[in-house]
Amino acid sequence: MSKNIIIAGASRSGKTSLATRLNQELNYFVISQDRIVAMFGRAYPQLDIRFHWQMDDEDDWDYGTTRDNLAPLLGHFLGVFSDFKYVTDDEFRARAIKGNRFVMEGAFYNFDIISSILDKYEIEELNEHFILIGLVQNKKTADDFVRDFKKYDTEDDWTYNWSDEDLRDYAVERAIPFNREMTDLLMKYGFTIYDTSTEREQIFDKIIEDVKSKLA
Repeated sequence: MSKNIIIAGASRSGKTSLATRLNQELNYFVISQDRIVAMFGRAYPQLDIRFHWQMDDEDDWDYGTTRDNLAPLLGHFLGVFSDFKYVTDDEFRARAIKGNRFVMEGAFYNFDIISSILDKYEIEELNEHFILIGLVQNKKTADDFVRDFKKYDTEDDWTYNWSDEDLRDYAVERAIPFNREMTDLLMKYGFTIYDTSTEREQIFDKIIEDVKSKLA
């Protein structure tokens, strides 16, 4: 049975790294929400779908606005491209490709809006039509977050040039609470939760095996 995959989780929990492994090992096409957000930010700035990159821009960016404004697109995308038998519109059905498999990864999900749209595609329960993977880091302290930011950040990461003080503030005020909030949200919608605070590669190995089992 072919199922598409949704990976959701907090920032730096390993979403992109896991999606890359799913691409390499199981041939899933990767859809990055970060790229979608970047595209909309440039093409349609009036929609206010954009990133928060700098600490001094904190008051000028709202995660909830980006998440909510992106949700209708994600809902219709998941409905149209998931499985042609759930698409009732003749035009979409005629252009469907059976067996397409993708993994969508990101943190910008409003599942209330997405689920209401998926109802139109006869998709009532997410976990019946998608493999749902939630990545969180609830075992990390603020010091752990700062250490890992400094160890793993690249120039592509918005925290790359932040000071230790800014990183600690972000960990305490954003990262730790957001991981807890994300855990509650993902459990509500039937995601299988994996904590990647430590031994990330071993956790990824476990996830890959779990996905293979669900596809068998």
